[in-house]
Amino acid sequence: MLKLTIILSFVALSLTTSVTRAADAPHYNILFIMSDDMRNELGSSGGMAKTPNLDKLAAAGVRFDHTYCQFPLCNPSRSSMLTGRDVANTGVLGNRTYFRDLHPELVTMPQYFQQHGYITVGHGKIFHGGLDDLPSWTEGGNKRGVDPDEPDRPSEAALEAGATTKPAGGRAPMDRNLYSDRTIVVPDDGHDEIEYKNVEATIAALEKYKDGGKPFFIACGFSKPHSPPAAPQKFYDMYPLDSIQLPVDFAPRPTVPEGFPPHSIRARNADLFIGRDASPEEAKKVIQAYLASISWVDDNIGVVLAALDRLHLRDNTIVVFTVDHGYQLGEKGKWSKAGSLFEEGDRIPLIIDVPHNPANGTPCERVVEGFDIYPTLVELAGLPPAPNQQGRSLVPLLKDPAGEWDHPAFSVWSEDGKTFTGTAVRTDRWRYAEFDQGKGGAMLFDMNADPHQLKNLANDPQYADVCKKLSALIKTHNAGWPPNLK
Repeated sequence: MLKLTIILSFVALSLTTSVTRAADAPHYNILFIMSDDMRNELGSSGGMAKTPNLDKLAAAGVRFDHTYCQFPLCNPSRSSMLTGRDVANTGVLGNRTYFRDLHPELVTMPQYFQQHGYITVGHGKIFHGGLDDLPSWTEGGNKRGVDPDEPDRPSEAALEAGATTKPAGGRAPMDRNLYSDRTIVVPDDGHDEIEYKNVEATIAALEKYKDGGKPFFIACGFSKPHSPPAAPQKFYDMYPLDSIQLPVDFAPRPTVPEGFPPHSIRARNADLFIGRDASPEEAKKVIQAYLASISWVDDNIGVVLAALDRLHLRDNTIVVFTVDHGYQLGEKGKWSKAGSLFEEGDRIPLIIDVPHNPANGTPCERVVEGFDIYPTLVELAGLPPAPNQQGRSLVPLLKDPAGEWDHPAFSVWSEDGKTFTGTAVRTDRWRYAEFDQGKGGAMLFDMNADPHQLKNLANDPQYADVCKKLSALIKTHNAGWPPNLK
């Protein structure tokens, strides 16, 4: 009997440590990589971009093909992801609000790892530009008010407030309206561009802490393909203009399709083609540049991952790649993220590579959320659960990517930074959104039959029960808004 008990105990421990560490085992290192404004166009996901390094990472880990941000805008989505709290509980609905001004008690993901003995290092854009959270980092980070990607350029918060400044280093003018339709070819010398500097700093941190006696949480944030799209020429050459296809619902300006709610698309673009129409020819050039930017990010990530291998860190380092939010590239005339609740703006890439996970190489089609990453990494590292988390650990799906998982994803959009202009819920089959608490109309799409969201089913009586069920989910999700903020 004793022998059987020992055998069963050994089997149970083996199943636990195949994905998560036992409590007394050495903790995994974490390499956390982010990109900015990158919709899910990875080659391995069937996207338009050529991403050989991320495809290789996806083959080595688990690629979550249906991951959704909580708000299609940089600061709200990053604040949510990095605190493990929904937007309604961070109170961050715009790019100018530092989450600690509302909730100083929140413990961020890197800060939690730091509290449990990790060295935490941040290089590039992890928190929103100009709003970095210095308590999260043992080393690195950026001064408040400084955009880490372009230190001579005012932060996006300042730009949104109307700042216009001189060009920096010969790059695009800082007035967003002036650079909104420009595409930029950057030098490929490996030194001057901030993306290269972030790569070099990240590799230096890996080298510094590989034998440091403490586990590390090293974060590397890339600014592209955020506007203005930029890349060295060789990445543009990967996408000949005559190969670029416009979206099936391309329009020269933001256009609310017939039968859609009037507030389903913001009337003015915020990132590209600001205040003017996009011709088909110009649109193709910007799509080319956007894809080139993705391939440039992929190339830089490949350099970081090669260093991880060179330093023999793969066997004890979890690698995560994700993004703050998606993007629209001319679908329904929209060229940005905030200002709508369509699939392209809310869906983000997510790859988690856990060493020796038997399910590695198997993609996961379950609907998950960006703020699920925090509790996932905490569990994988064998740390006690972080308090007040609203995300769900994805460890069950890392063990079995096709396992049972019946949790929808929610994304909100605010036009004024105070109220929810709209809320979307995504299930395996349906995308449903309501505006102005339902008083402004609704959208329902069968994503299996209509992936481009061309036909709004919300007003079709035969889908009334579906709308009723999804509307109830949204009402439950929004019940805590507005919170009692300090």
